[in-house]
Amino acid sequence: MKTLKPILVIAFIFICIFSNAQNILTGKISDTITNSGLPGAIIYIPDLKVAAQSDANGVYTMNDLPKGTFVVEIHILGYKTVSIPIKIESTVTANFTLVRSEFQEDEVVVTGNSKASEAEHNPQPTTDVTNEYINQHSSTNVIDAIATAPGVSVITDGQSIGKPIIRGLGYNRVLTINDGVEQVDQPWFDEFGIEADPDAVNRYEILKGPGSLAYGSDAISGVLNLIPEDPLPAGQTKGEVLFNYQTNNGLVNNMFHLAGTSMSGISWSVRADNIMAHAYQDPYDGYVLNSQFSNFNADGTIGVHKKWGYSQLHASYFYMNTGIVDGTRDSVGNQLMPVYYTGITPTPPFPFAYVEPNQQDQQTYTPFVIYQYIHHYKLVWDNDIAVGNGSIKAIFSYQRNQRQEMNDPTQPNLPIIYYNSNGVTYDVRYVAPQIGNFNFSVGANGVYQNSQSLGFVQLIPDYNYMQIGGFAIASEKIGKLNLSGGIRYDTRTFTGEEHWVSTDTLTPQVPVAPNTPNSFEEFHPFTTVFSGMSGSIGGTYDFTKNTYAKLNIARGWRAPNVNECGADGVHDGTVVFEVGDNNIKPETSLEEDIAFGINSKDVNFEIDGFVNTITNFIYAKGLLSALGGDSVSNALSVNGTLFPDAPVFKYVNGNAQLEGGEITLDIHPSGLKWLEINSTVSYVTGGLTGITDSTKYLPFVPPMRVTGDIIFHFGKICSFINDAYLRFGVISVAQQSNVYREAAIYTALSSSATPFEYAASQNAEAGYTLFNAGLGGHILKHGGKEACELYVICNNLFNTGYMDYMSRFKYYPVNPLTDRVGVFNMGRNLSVKLIIPVNFNENKAVADKD
Repeated sequence: MKTLKPILVIAFIFICIFSNAQNILTGKISDTITNSGLPGAIIYIPDLKVAAQSDANGVYTMNDLPKGTFVVEIHILGYKTVSIPIKIESTVTANFTLVRSEFQEDEVVVTGNSKASEAEHNPQPTTDVTNEYINQHSSTNVIDAIATAPGVSVITDGQSIGKPIIRGLGYNRVLTINDGVEQVDQPWFDEFGIEADPDAVNRYEILKGPGSLAYGSDAISGVLNLIPEDPLPAGQTKGEVLFNYQTNNGLVNNMFHLAGTSMSGISWSVRADNIMAHAYQDPYDGYVLNSQFSNFNADGTIGVHKKWGYSQLHASYFYMNTGIVDGTRDSVGNQLMPVYYTGITPTPPFPFAYVEPNQQDQQTYTPFVIYQYIHHYKLVWDNDIAVGNGSIKAIFSYQRNQRQEMNDPTQPNLPIIYYNSNGVTYDVRYVAPQIGNFNFSVGANGVYQNSQSLGFVQLIPDYNYMQIGGFAIASEKIGKLNLSGGIRYDTRTFTGEEHWVSTDTLTPQVPVAPNTPNSFEEFHPFTTVFSGMSGSIGGTYDFTKNTYAKLNIARGWRAPNVNECGADGVHDGTVVFEVGDNNIKPETSLEEDIAFGINSKDVNFEIDGFVNTITNFIYAKGLLSALGGDSVSNALSVNGTLFPDAPVFKYVNGNAQLEGGEITLDIHPSGLKWLEINSTVSYVTGGLTGITDSTKYLPFVPPMRVTGDIIFHFGKICSFINDAYLRFGVISVAQQSNVYREAAIYTALSSSATPFEYAASQNAEAGYTLFNAGLGGHILKHGGKEACELYVICNNLFNTGYMDYMSRFKYYPVNPLTDRVGVFNMGRNLSVKLIIPVNFNENKAVADKD
């Protein structure tokens, strides 16, 4: 009997979990004016990842739901999205009336919350980039798609690599969430992008400000959440084929996606796509040599959705081959291609010669000479199990990231730089039942990463770290006031491993056993434990039905990365000798956000302001020699490094402060349904505190930016064109005068992690204005069924020559023909995008099964 007791207890628990009574949500979706039912409306519950579609009469039914209170979202093209929390227990009837509007926005926020919440009641500053926006704009990589979102900018390294900057900070201070889990890779280098497929992103959520409460370290500036498509309603199988061509760079993008959900609650999805582009062109440089790239992505998901919750498994593989622009020119300004001297064995230091490229080099889709191979493998297991009226959410992932850089054309498969990383993430939390208007959740999450440096260049040691953090998050609605907040504690154990390399002239930099003759210890072993506290408290207040205010105060925490802890060598691409410090302190930040907004049927307006104060801000400080000048390493003569002598920078702590804000304005008059006007303003400034000269300025803090669009919605203009639109837009970027101007060494180079701009060219500091345009619509077949979606977009309409301040190419050598420093951004680019739906049983509504 004693033996049976544990079994009976476990069985009782599982009975409580899985034997919930039948819970049903049903109702009707209607037009506010005509009161007629709306067929084809999508009813979606984000927390449960379950959807339904209204039938021909506007009626919907969702069966086999867990008990609890969930935000329900209703959306259909041509109507304003509605979201509202509903308590589901037994059979619940919820009818919705929708207002006609061509203005589309998502009303639900999932980033940084344990449960989906209504956007207007979320005090954390958040920007949403919708699927409609993605379709109506063109981009060349997954981060480029959000380059003009308010409060967001992008550091570019050509057309294939973009790194997000949120309110002036990036790299390890912005955390990327992809497929629901933290992206585990190497985000600290300039030339290392985000390994994610743009075709797999349905929409973006961008949390601006410390997101450490929900995610831990590396979210001190914000969180970028790449959200995939929602599961389909039961009984549906749909997909799409995408074709995209861009004229400036010859970009070709092909994608096939198919998904479905069975009547028994089994959902699945498969996707495969490829993107490739040759060198892009600008008015001053012509073809930008070796900026071409290609990438391939494949992913699949399978899940089960029942009354006890859901469980789904997702797998993906991402591959990229991208060139690295060198920027070297001849005496008349032509860009050159480096090759090795004929007849000389390529041993360090590598002797280069340069030749002028031909047309094939400019228009080939295959990078050459200096390029990267990137592989990212990911497996995600996502679960939500009902426990009474609450639930247990658990999501786990395994990720493998391989990044190789090839520099030797005589040995194209020999990686000079090779980082191999294996990572595991976990997030387990209990979401308690809602008590009145009070919600709370508790949980723990973290990450483990092991990374090896397998190439010849060794800037950082092999390392591993483990982080775990526990947190509690709560929210409550009190009349017109919505409060939310929480507290968190993290600890990260970081270990750098011992590494010896040979100094033999025939085999320099080859790893060897400790104390081998003709060798030295390049990296000393160390173990450091970092810990920190995070927290936030905020609220929203509804003055009227259409006006509100938000206030949020958040404390963030960030542990130092491997570069800041253990770097000891020349950073390839910047030729700066970097020195880490394993005793460096973690960063903490305190950010205050305040916002005021209007949300009416004709106007959406919000103005946000913030101040972010960072204690123990980590940056690389240039060291002085004993004679008072700049310290320069003699690494070449000492240990046979692949690079010449370089200025020395060491990572240190300081204090910094940034302030600024965003304004968004969307005008969509209800009396002029064909017209929409929207505009944004983004501004941030700041730097190191306690410093009076220009050395206080941080790198890549974007200048003020203003965007504006006017959109004409024509609706159905003939029997075969529906939802047609025409858009004209402008992007105006101000001059950036807050740059570091006093460096005496290596004025054409920059380290991403330093607060120094060296001598950023006047080209990049200058402001510019770009115009763009677009048109599109849904093409209908005979009988009114959709045949395809067509989008034509033209960026940089007047082929303006400009250099964005956030481009790393601003540091490249001068063009002797024009005296312009650096390599300019892309010129005029016409993009044609075609999306062809693949529909099976498309007329079958969910309610039909009842």
